[in-house]
Amino acid sequence: MGTRIDAALAVLVLAAVGLAFAIVEASVSLRSAVGGGCGTIAFEFIAARDPALVREYWERPAVQVTAVGLALLAIVGGATVAPSPVLSAMAGALVTYLGFLGLTLAERRRSSW
Repeated sequence: MGTRIDAALAVLVLAAVGLAFAIVEASVSLRSAVGGGCGTIAFEFIAARDPALVREYWERPAVQVTAVGLALLAIVGGATVAPSPVLSAMAGALVTYLGFLGLTLAERRRSSW
């Protein structure tokens, strides 16, 4: 169940990023998107050192609500101050995270055969 919630929250925030892109008519910065993706990969490597602890904290509703709220604030702030790099970095991070979740689910299914 946790992976579904993670994916739903990531898609929600990614939709907000897409909406912000459309509203401010920002262009995509490939460099920033790659940087956001690299940030996600770096975080996942760090989190992999103790996934049970990370999951323990992340499963708390207050943590999830706070994280989504901060992401939405970052979208508004980024769209106002530096739309292309901030929104691109967030999109890159979220798309990478969704890809990571997809690979995680595929691996779980493959190992359960």
